This record gives sequence, structure tokens and C-alpha cells, in this order.
Amino acid sequence: MNRAMGIDHGDARIGIAISDELGMLAHPFETIHLKDGDPFPRLKQIVESKQIAMIVLGMPRNMDGTYGPAAEKVRAFADQLKSVVSCPLKLWDERMTTKAAQRGLHAAGRNTKQSREVIDQAAAQLILQGWLDAQAMLG
Repeated sequence: MNRAMGIDHGDARIGIAISDELGMLAHPFETIHLKDGDPFPRLKQIVESKQIAMIVLGMPRNMDGTYGPAAEKVRAFADQLKSVVSCPLKLWDERMTTKAAQRGLHAAGRNTKQSREVIDQAAAQLILQGWLDAQAMLG
């Protein structure tokens, strides 16, 4: 199996996680800062160099399951990304992943300032791992 890539899209940063070659475990990979410019060339480079076969993009939902303004931003981002990469893209419910990532990093002894650089990667890891686990359950 080729690798999958998880993406946590935010207003300031994009967190990236990548699965192992077996498609069992998600690993934090990198953070792309949007202030540095267009993220799409870097995303395309990652997809090609890591032989990504599927992109799993976190879709923000409200706790009641509805979509808000953040979801519209992610949909627009997904449309742009689809035009740049050749692999399929799946939108995946990301409710509470950033909060869970913050809790995990805090439990590991990192404060908010220390975790700022990796929080988006950790959230992307949780998004991707959720999708990988669901795929494993489906067989």
C-alpha cells in the first residue's frame, strides 16, 4: 500500500501527517506556515516525493454535525488542492482533533508556546489515524 497524508487546515498553518507504508500508523510530518506563501507547491512536492496515494483532509464540523464558515474555507482549499495533485482526496470529520492534540502534548510536558509548532501536525496525525483505523475496520 502506498502512503496516505493527513492535513489539518488552519488560518495560519497547515499540519501534515503521513502514514507508514503499511497504512497502519500516522506520523507527524511537518507544518506549513501560510504567511510564507502559497502552500500548494510544497503539498504537491510532498505527495510526489512520498508517493502519497490518498489525502485525508480534516473537515471542521460543529458539535451538532452542521458545517460553519471554517468548513467553507476547507472546501475551497480542497478544490484547489484537487487541481494540483493526482491522488484522491477524502474529507474527514475532524471534530475535537486539535483539542485532543493539545491535551496529548500538554500531558507530554509541552506548554502552549512549546507546542505551537507541532500542534497542527499532531491534529493532522489524529485525523489521519482516525481514517486509517476506519479503513482497517472495513477490511
